[in-house]
Amino acid sequence: MPKENKKRGRRDEQKKRKRDHDDHDHGSKRVRQSVEDEPSAHDEQAAYLDAAFDGVTRPEALPFYGMLDESEQSYFSEADQLLESNQFSEPEERTLFLANVYKEASGKELKLANSQSCSRLMERLILLSTPEQLKGLFQAFSGHFLHLVQHRFASHCCEALFIHAAPIVTQELAKPVQPSADPNDIVVSMEQLFLYTLSEMEGYMGYLMTDRFASHVLRVLLVVLAGAPLTKQNSKSVTQSKRKEKITVAGAERTQGCVLEKRKVPESFLEALQKVIQESVSGLDATYLRALAMHPTGNPTLQLFLQLELEQFGKTRAKDETSVIRLLLPDDPITEGSGSASFINGLVYDTIGSRLLETIIQYAPAKMFKQIYRDFFKERMGSLSRNEIAGYVAGKIVERLGPEDLQEILPQIVDQIPSLVERNRTAILRTLIAQCYRRDVNTAPIKAQLELAYSGPNGFEVTRLLKLGEVPSEDGKSHPKQTFANPEQIHGSLLAQVMIEKPGPLANLVFDSLARLGTPLSLGVARDPTASRALQEALTSDQASVIFRRKVIQQFYGHIGELALDPSASHLIDAIWKGTEGLAFIRERIAEELAENEASLRESHVGRAVWRNWRMDLYKRRRADWVKASKFEASNDGFQPFPETANGHSSNNFKNGRHMTALELARQRYAAAKAEEAEKDMKVAKEAAKGAKREKQSTHPSTDKGKGKAPLVA
Repeated sequence: MPKENKKRGRRDEQKKRKRDHDDHDHGSKRVRQSVEDEPSAHDEQAAYLDAAFDGVTRPEALPFYGMLDESEQSYFSEADQLLESNQFSEPEERTLFLANVYKEASGKELKLANSQSCSRLMERLILLSTPEQLKGLFQAFSGHFLHLVQHRFASHCCEALFIHAAPIVTQELAKPVQPSADPNDIVVSMEQLFLYTLSEMEGYMGYLMTDRFASHVLRVLLVVLAGAPLTKQNSKSVTQSKRKEKITVAGAERTQGCVLEKRKVPESFLEALQKVIQESVSGLDATYLRALAMHPTGNPTLQLFLQLELEQFGKTRAKDETSVIRLLLPDDPITEGSGSASFINGLVYDTIGSRLLETIIQYAPAKMFKQIYRDFFKERMGSLSRNEIAGYVAGKIVERLGPEDLQEILPQIVDQIPSLVERNRTAILRTLIAQCYRRDVNTAPIKAQLELAYSGPNGFEVTRLLKLGEVPSEDGKSHPKQTFANPEQIHGSLLAQVMIEKPGPLANLVFDSLARLGTPLSLGVARDPTASRALQEALTSDQASVIFRRKVIQQFYGHIGELALDPSASHLIDAIWKGTEGLAFIRERIAEELAENEASLRESHVGRAVWRNWRMDLYKRRRADWVKASKFEASNDGFQPFPETANGHSSNNFKNGRHMTALELARQRYAAAKAEEAEKDMKVAKEAAKGAKREKQSTHPSTDKGKGKAPLVA
């Protein structure tokens, strides 16, 4: 039986909690720790930061809520498995099952949330709960939120509860909660429940910012209050840990879309958001706040504070002396040698602090950004782009530059392209190209350097950019298969994709290289999970010409069936559907190859998806309708005919702009043979008629009827 926690001083209590968490982490099979938990080079600095925040108000020790007995543990484990598989015959059956689980869990909500295994059940219940059931959980957790958000497992339940309750606030704004007819019933809105939860945490925000578990819940709560979208990118970078376990219910993923959108929130939420931000940083001076920028857990929270403050309350908020950005950079103007200048220079090359500097550059008011850029970064953009950490800061700077400034710093970065390619640091190049497209800046200098950096025997080789080795076999079947995504290859694929976004010299480099790959290399690119994305983007790009798409697609003739069965290449076959716009006859040729491999495609999950996307059932049953619909979507406008054949005659294997079937070709040959035979018979008949006429004239000479004289004999 676990012993009750006893207070033995603030520091002893904190050390004991850390030891307990560490011991629990090593013995647990459930990995749900934050990325900040990993040891890093900042251990000594972290010790200093802990001492710096020692004066922050801390909550009491975590209480013990008891444990589930054996029968309860067994029941909830089985319920969790049933909900995870979601194998209910009808929605009403699942609704009834949820009601029974909630009835069984009544009074045990805190035990479930703190349980290592049953907290998963709590998260799945939240995922499938009705608004009334979510409000019941809020009331069950009421008075304990401050402790729950600090717990390793209960914090994830609180996080899920806030995310899935957020849309209900917006719904109740449009349709307010009606009072109950029974005077004994207490009707409360979701807005009030959120505000009550915030009041429980009031006074402890400074501590929760740096708590390894509570900080994630606090970030989610801030996003909910702001009505900002909970995008997947935000959930992985700011609001959640990268290693967070994803709790799902089979077939219920489609319900996630409603909680990820931007929402309308009441004014009380914005007022509470402003109060939370001010309370969190009000007790910290500039020194402690800058130390928080180096804290592995506090830094993401500080980023979110700064972002939401400037987005929700306007850029003029930066002039307020109590704002986060003004507390971080109090000097106006920021001069060389000032505290703000030293702080900025210290963030540039710091693994953790550079992320906060990126946020400052991205959201700072225009006047402040221009001053920071002009005084600290303008003359050293080349060296910044070359650095592994500072290169991301340079990318954020490039995103905010106007056409003139971009043109001015372009030579600095272009000169570093050979070094960047050698070190596989192409993220800054991707940002630079995208910004040049956006600002209409000439990309010819970038093209010249990239062509030189990725040159081969045939000029620019896109396979070097995509980090794809040579394919040894002629049919392209023998190639190294990667079991995980290579970051360098991902960056190369993304760079190739951004190069073809706009027409110009960069796009021509990629298009020309892909067109001359040949079948073996093209098959290797198609089967590679990362490289194939660049090929898909090229085929579906608006910049791709009809001739380019025809040349590339023809390289896959005879291999469509096997590519449709490959998990990566099957997406390329789907992209070919759009890539055959203006090439209806090629689309029908691809469909015919798919039809020839029908049996193998139907036996594969991947193949069935391709079969469905290409509407092959319609092709097999009502081919005329499929051809009609295909021609409507892929007309031959702008069609470029095939080059002449070796004997100098154009190919006759096409009818009405499409590839003829074998039966139609046979009929065509039969008709041609019959026409040739009839032509020969006609020639023979004409020659026979001429011979008979000459013989008749020589045997029976005619007289001149007009004058009655015999004809002259030669």
